[in-house]
Formats: sequence, C-alpha cells, structure tokens
Amino acid sequence: MKSFLFAVCCLAAVSCFAATSLLAQADSTPSELRQLLPANTKCIAHKIADLNGDGSQDYAFVVEKQKARPEDPEIDVEQRILTIAIRKADGKLSVVKSNDKIVFCSTCGGVFGDPFDELSAKTKSFTVHHYGGSNWRWANTFTFNYSRIDNTWQLVFVEEQSYHTSNPDKMKTKQYKPPKDFGKIDIADFDPEKFKGMGAK
Repeated sequence: MKSFLFAVCCLAAVSCFAATSLLAQADSTPSELRQLLPANTKCIAHKIADLNGDGSQDYAFVVEKQKARPEDPEIDVEQRILTIAIRKADGKLSVVKSNDKIVFCSTCGGVFGDPFDELSAKTKSFTVHHYGGSNWRWANTFTFNYSRIDNTWQLVFVEEQSYHTSNPDKMKTKQYKPPKDFGKIDIADFDPEKFKGMGAK
C-alpha cells in the first residue's frame, strides 16, 4: 500500500512538473516584460530591438485584452494594443508609446481567420504585418521609423496587397510613402483607415 501511495505521489509530482513546463513554454514573454502588462491582458507578440538607437535593447509588443470574468460584458476581448517600451539609463523599461488601432482584432480577417501575421523589429524601426480574406485575399504592412528630432516613431511606409485565389498571379499592390501620400504621423495617432493625406508635411 505504501509503495502504491509513493508511486501515486511521484506520478502527481511528475505531472505537475510537466504541466508547469508546458505553461512556461506556452508563455515565452520575458519576465521583465510581463511586469509591464496591464491588468487582464496577455502578450501575444513581442520583439526585442534597439528601437531608439541608443544602444540598449527595447521592446515592441502587442497585448490583447482578456475578460476578468467569463461573464464580464464590459471588456472588449478583441482589442489589441501595440506598445513601445524603452530601456532607460538605469536599465529599467518604461512604456513610452501605444496604439490600439494598428493591430487588427482576431475576427477581423474574414474567413481566413486572425489577420495579425507578424510583428517585426530592427534598430530604430518596426513593422506590423496582416493577412486575411476569403476568396479575395488581402495583406498590409505598416512600418514606423524612429525620428531623433521628434523623439518618436513615425509612419514611413504602407503596403496594401490583394488578389483572388483563382488567380494569385494577378496581385494588386499599392504603396504609400511620405511626403507624397502623408506627412508626419506619430505611432500613437496612426489609424489604418485614416492615414492618407494626414499629418504635417
């Protein structure tokens, strides 16, 4: 009997360890970044890069709102927020910019599903990629570069693509760049539906 109980306890410990390991693998968010997440949100994407060119590693990340309780009707679980956190001289991270329109919701991609494809980043720049649709497929990218003069990230490139699945070789591509198509647009003010002709030139 004692041997049986010991075996059960060992099995439970192993199962607990395995579950903990799976949870750790599922949540790859660095601990220093988790401390910046607002209540009732989870990080669905993050990239590390020197976003302002000062030689330190910063974060661009996307959080998605979660319901505090399953029956809570007041939280829009579809809302996603892109956030920029800069590493200060003391080594600590500080949130400096955010935008709740740039990353599309999980149901905004049509039949294809969640359109949020990727967040990419490199020194003084980051890009948000989307892909969605059904028979008509579409994709877009929004790129922002750091401006040392204005001490912020501004829209520098937009690409929109579309094609029908019956004829993928006939892809339509439109590209927009400043100052011809838009002026200075701060990441905090960017709206994918209202950027053409916007911003001071």
